Amino acid sequence: MGDIIYTTPVVRCLKEQLPDSEIHFLTKPAFKYIYQNNPYLTALHTLKPTLSETIADIKSEKFDLIIDLHNNLRTTIIKLATRIPSSTYKKDRVSKWLALKFKWNHFISKKHLVDRYLETVKFLGVKNDNKPIDYYISKSYELSAFLPETHQQKFVAFVIGATHFTKRLPNDKIIEICKGIELPIVLLGGNDVKENALIIQQAIGNKVFNTCGTTNLDQSVFLVSKAHKVIGFDTGLTHISEAFDRPLASIWGGTTPDLLGVHPYKISESLIVGEDLSCRPCSKFGLEKCPLGHFNCMKNIKPEIVVSFINS
Repeated sequence: MGDIIYTTPVVRCLKEQLPDSEIHFLTKPAFKYIYQNNPYLTALHTLKPTLSETIADIKSEKFDLIIDLHNNLRTTIIKLATRIPSSTYKKDRVSKWLALKFKWNHFISKKHLVDRYLETVKFLGVKNDNKPIDYYISKSYELSAFLPETHQQKFVAFVIGATHFTKRLPNDKIIEICKGIELPIVLLGGNDVKENALIIQQAIGNKVFNTCGTTNLDQSVFLVSKAHKVIGFDTGLTHISEAFDRPLASIWGGTTPDLLGVHPYKISESLIVGEDLSCRPCSKFGLEKCPLGHFNCMKNIKPEIVVSFINS
């Protein structure tokens, strides 16, 4: 999800700077929501059950150019099979491997993922417009449909979910942060963190309102867009919040923004929180447990740093 949301400036810049072009986007069905309301897109395509079906669909469109922002085996096969001219995103595979294996972080590109994506269309004369990422909420919502009156005026959105364990802050640390925050707090996440949210809510009381497992992604994005400030981990909803320029405190555990090139992009106020440990990063996308067993990257996080940013 995070990688795909950072492709949106490429689509916007292409359409605005080459207005007569048709821009199509191909992604997995699970991620189509990121683009289904995007006004810069001519058409949205999803991968078919078989690669041969997908290739047939692409051939039928008679495209002039493929911009490959994924650069994996599947996209390589598609480019070879369709024989359409292409420009491909250059992955830093070697430098990332060195960073993970030997912690040689000085080889990692300092460019944001958005800027690296945009290099694939530079030959067309397309330039970075230096605007934030895009996300278009599919429906019109009212806060009263999701939040009690106590949380409708000014609240902090806390995204407590993440796909992998090593990206999530332990409950006790989340509780410490919530206790120090002055404003009402709305917890956001899926069913996978529903029990965590109940533990946090019971420890804090009415200041915390739990929406985990009760709102879909579009509704959660709506709540994030209306928040006074946002706290989150390395997860899709946290990255999507950047589209709305909400002050963001992002907390990082086993992954690092430098390795992924996804530090907060073009927002007015942000804080990145992460421990400087010799074992970080331990993975590119997160793990189900700490490889060394101590999980100090999250357990050593200082709640007062986050609290100070949110209360300021």
